[in-house]
Amino acid sequence: MTNPLPALSEWDNFYVIVGSASAGLTGLTFVVIALAADAKMVSMAGLRAFITPIVVHFGSVLWLAALLCVPGHGRASLAICMSASGLVGSIYACMTTYRMYRMRVYYVPALADWIWNGILPVVSYLALIVASAAMLQHPRFSLYVIGSAALLLLYIGIHNAWDLAVWITAERPGAQTGASAANGSRTEPGDSAAVSSAAVSSAAVSSAAGVSAAGVHAAGGISGADTVSSADQPDSGG
Repeated sequence: MTNPLPALSEWDNFYVIVGSASAGLTGLTFVVIALAADAKMVSMAGLRAFITPIVVHFGSVLWLAALLCVPGHGRASLAICMSASGLVGSIYACMTTYRMYRMRVYYVPALADWIWNGILPVVSYLALIVASAAMLQHPRFSLYVIGSAALLLLYIGIHNAWDLAVWITAERPGAQTGASAANGSRTEPGDSAAVSSAAVSSAAVSSAAGVSAAGVHAAGGISGADTVSSADQPDSGG
C-alpha cells in the first residue's frame, strides 16, 4: 500500500489491550441475558434496543483493533476502512435510538439511557468518519481520534452492560415482592407508640366501665335491701 503510516506502529500495544478487553468483556452480555431470562423479563424489542447494541459496540472495538493492527496500512486505505466503519456504526446507532423511542409503551427511557445508548454511540461512530476525512492531511490527529472513539465505545459497552444488569436485578418480580413485603411488615416507632397508647386508653375505658357497672349493681342491691326491710317492719300505728 502506498504512503504508509510510520506512527501506526506506535499504537500496536494500545490496540492489543483494547481488542483483548473488548473480546473478554463480551461475556458480560451473556451474563445480562442470563439474568433477564432468570427474571422472565426477556422480550425481543428489549434485546434489540438494549442488549444487542452492547455486543455490537464490543465487536466494533475488536474490529477497529484488528484493522489498526493490519501491517502495511496507508493513509488512503485506513481512511476508507474508517469511513466505512463509521458509516455503518452511525446507521446502527441511529436505528438503536429509534428502537428505544418505539419502546416507550413498555419502558420510558431515562435521560442517562438516551445519553449512553443513543447519543454517545453516534458520537463515537461519527468521530471515525471525521478521522477518515482528516487522515490524508493530519494522520497523527486522526489516529488519536480513532483511539479515543474505540476507547469510548469500550466504556459505553461496559457501562450499559452493568447498568442493565443492575436494573434487571432490582426490578425483577421477586425483588419487588420482597421489597413490598418488607415495607408492609415494617413498624415505625411512632406507630408502635400510637398502638400502645390506644391499647392503654382502651384498657382504661374498660376498667372505668367495669367500675361503673359494679357501682350500679351495688347501688341497686342496697336500694332493694332497704325496700325489703321497710316492708317487713310492722306498722307502729296498728
